[in-house]
Amino acid sequence: MSKVAIFLSALLGMMLPQAVLAEELFTKVTFYGIRYEMIIFALMLVGVAIFYNATRQVAIIGLLALCFFKYEFTEGFSVITKLFGFVNEQGEFVKGSWNTYFNLILMLPGFSVLADIFERSRFPSILPKYLPSNMLAGVVLLLFVFIISSFLDNIAAALIGCSLAAAVFGGKVHIGFAAAICAASNAGGAGSVVGDTTTTLIWIYGKDPLVLAHAFLPAFVAVVIVAFFAARAQHHYAPAVPAPTESIKVDKKALLSVFLILIFAIFFNYFLELPGVGIWLAILISMFFTKVKLQVVKTAYDSTVFLVALVFCAELVPIDAVPDASILSTMAIGFVSAVFNNIPLTQLCLIKGGYDWPLISYAVGFGGSMVWFGSSAGVAVCGVFPKARSFMNWLRYGWYIPLAFLIGFAVYLLVLGWDPMKGNPPDQMPEPVTYSEAIGNVQVGHDNGEAQANPQE
Repeated sequence: MSKVAIFLSALLGMMLPQAVLAEELFTKVTFYGIRYEMIIFALMLVGVAIFYNATRQVAIIGLLALCFFKYEFTEGFSVITKLFGFVNEQGEFVKGSWNTYFNLILMLPGFSVLADIFERSRFPSILPKYLPSNMLAGVVLLLFVFIISSFLDNIAAALIGCSLAAAVFGGKVHIGFAAAICAASNAGGAGSVVGDTTTTLIWIYGKDPLVLAHAFLPAFVAVVIVAFFAARAQHHYAPAVPAPTESIKVDKKALLSVFLILIFAIFFNYFLELPGVGIWLAILISMFFTKVKLQVVKTAYDSTVFLVALVFCAELVPIDAVPDASILSTMAIGFVSAVFNNIPLTQLCLIKGGYDWPLISYAVGFGGSMVWFGSSAGVAVCGVFPKARSFMNWLRYGWYIPLAFLIGFAVYLLVLGWDPMKGNPPDQMPEPVTYSEAIGNVQVGHDNGEAQANPQE
């Protein structure tokens, strides 16, 4: 054999494994092991961060790109079955997610109407009379949002907080304070099964609501930290306006309408899982005894379309494996929820099992506050204060939200510890997890002699 032939044979031998390797790395559905759906979703989030004045258009483009990819490369994919359900191979009906989007489409415009009625009731105008005139005004306001969010939807609590902040600070609301309103509304729902969709989902799955209330501990710690830094920044930017000297008469009929909308939202959510229907039914009833400006629905158009598109995109991204339940994975899920919708995240954690449920409730709830589009409350706040609709501004002026998240997380572990056994019904009791497994030193379920001999180390 000639030297040329030997060289060509050796070269072909070296190239063949590379070709096979390239075929494994670049497939129809993955790029270096990362699915293209995740890449499309990540590019959409980058687009939202850069083109924050055109978030609706970016979200729609991302949604269309994901749908085209799914129809082309996913066998049996259908938006119709995704929304309205299907019958699986075992003959069981798998419920679709249409009610989630139906509620979102109704809730954001409905709560915008509620915020307008609440503002026209003139109740926010009398609030400065009962608030401190110094930095504590912002602290008290954020704690009030935290409290009402424990029994209201976090969107409603956030919008009410925005109305109050605009009245208290004369319409000059700092971006960091707007982010803090979002954080306070998310924190309030973290420990209440009626305050947030994720906690309601965990409750429906069978977890003990009294155990889930343990999430109030880290949530309260986090909101106090956020309130301190946000109130200080707001006081330097625009302090609370002086209390009005003239007598302001509160419109009791408008205030009654606000309570009616909130009660109907809670009732329809609890019994029918359709809070959006309850909101608009109450709005229609309110039109008989107070003025209702339906024109404000237009202001919620961009936010509604963006949020619906974002949530549906998150649902189209397949997460084949959730990490084993541990302290580190729970903390990571908190940061992931800042960009990935927390409803599918919570559902995947419930399927995986073995988590400390109050801690995961806090992580997915408060964690979404780190970025403005990480929660529906953040989207609603940016609808009122458009300057906050910037990825960089939110991080720059709301830097204390990730810090508060970590401190609240640490306080929970120091006081209550990691305990995935609590709050589960008998048929969902997980295997006990050792401390070494919980902190990620060894793989969960790994039969480690040292861990078994000294599980507390």
